[in-house]
Amino acid sequence: MATDTDRDAARLARMRAVAVRADTQPRLLELARWMRRRLPGDDRFGDALSTAGDAPAQLFARGVTALQPRRESVTHELGLGALQVWQAVSEASGRGRGTTEVALLFTDLVGFSSWALKAGDEPAVELLRQVGEVLERAVDERQGMIVKRLGDGLMAAFPRAEDAVEAALDGHEALEDVEVEGHRPRMRTGVHAGRPRRLGGDYLGVDVNIAARVGAAAKARELLASEAVTSQLDAERFKVGRSRRLKAPGAPKELRVCRVERAS
Repeated sequence: MATDTDRDAARLARMRAVAVRADTQPRLLELARWMRRRLPGDDRFGDALSTAGDAPAQLFARGVTALQPRRESVTHELGLGALQVWQAVSEASGRGRGTTEVALLFTDLVGFSSWALKAGDEPAVELLRQVGEVLERAVDERQGMIVKRLGDGLMAAFPRAEDAVEAALDGHEALEDVEVEGHRPRMRTGVHAGRPRRLGGDYLGVDVNIAARVGAAAKARELLASEAVTSQLDAERFKVGRSRRLKAPGAPKELRVCRVERAS
């Protein structure tokens, strides 16, 4: 004979089954996704790439994603939709960069790999540590943000082009005092300004690729900047060299770059 407890358990099981069927109903799932495509922000917000940062919406989204059931879920889509809007509003109000123009700095050490093979791991790590400290300080003092580290280089973002150029030149000057086992690092840097798409803690898009190619085209101890950057520089503070077309795979044909130094 069934007890009241058994009947309550059976009732709860039926209710749960009904809720799960509704939560996985194909038409409701398609409706939830249709709504997300029409909401502000990234309608794919919630994947590993879009939630890699440390903004509140990204942290919450990682938690929601971690709790995702092993099935498609209307509730999950609606929850991420709300966080998608939160993220979009945060970007629009300045807590994220969204479509705002930023200046991107790329750095790279010339000849590091060849030297490291001869010097060994310990000196190589020590050099990278000292270079990292120098560049992190230069970026931070110019209101920049290190987006990611790239082996013996980095990518950083700045709200103003002049700040990115100043940070690059500060880094070049500070590296003159760095030496490990007789080796002095030689850095090349590139700066480009544009409107890359911010996704999670990273920037993506054509402007990022252009900035990377500008940096790769620089010589040792040289800062190259695109005309999108040099057009914003104070002529009394910076010396801008002759403009030349950047011939690099994938670079726009109209892209021109200049060597930049501090005015004497």
